[in-house]
Amino acid sequence: MNWNTILFVIFPYISMTLCVAVSIYRSIYRPFTVSSLSSQLLERKKLYWGSISFHYGIILVLLGHLLALLLPQSLRLWNNVPLRLYLVELTGLALGIWALVGLGILIWRRLSERRVRVVTSPMDLVLLILLLISLVTGVLVATLYRFGIFWFTAIFTPYLLSLFTFQPLVNLLSPLPWIIKLHVFNFFLLLVIFPFSRLFHIITYPLGYLIRPWQLVVWNRKPRAAPER
Repeated sequence: MNWNTILFVIFPYISMTLCVAVSIYRSIYRPFTVSSLSSQLLERKKLYWGSISFHYGIILVLLGHLLALLLPQSLRLWNNVPLRLYLVELTGLALGIWALVGLGILIWRRLSERRVRVVTSPMDLVLLILLLISLVTGVLVATLYRFGIFWFTAIFTPYLLSLFTFQPLVNLLSPLPWIIKLHVFNFFLLLVIFPFSRLFHIITYPLGYLIRPWQLVVWNRKPRAAPER
């Protein structure tokens, strides 16, 4: 047994099992702990710009990964035209940078705003660090090892599918550069902490969460004037 087997066969099964089991337990037995724990009341300006950039950027990037996983053949046909391949690559890189900038704003907000820092838990910090590693490595992979949208379907799509069929093809990942392996391993680390963190709230009612209006927090209301008699 080597490190590739431990990191990309054994650990993925452990992380997926924990993610599913703890998510089910928390949903059934601790439903009132599911919350995003909004801190908008404590600071709004940085939260607005950081949250918009991070959430929309990361959602679109994840949708691109999901598309490559579910429709690999269609994506290969699309990428056969160089112009379309370049367009997808530049779009993915731009979205990754957009999400990274948004996350940077959110981290700076946590560190610079005293009231927000007070309500920040250790799990919040762990989550932010792992998300930062994921986005930084993702942007570096897109920059240093171009056309990832093309080779993703030849390497990661069969690898991930092999995990679900219990015939893991770890040999597909063995020759990859360390930064790509770090990006993959960090994804499984995020799966481990996902059900323990505030990020868990996104799977409660995901469709409503994406289309609901922006939450407004009212600081105070002026007392109504007493009616004249």
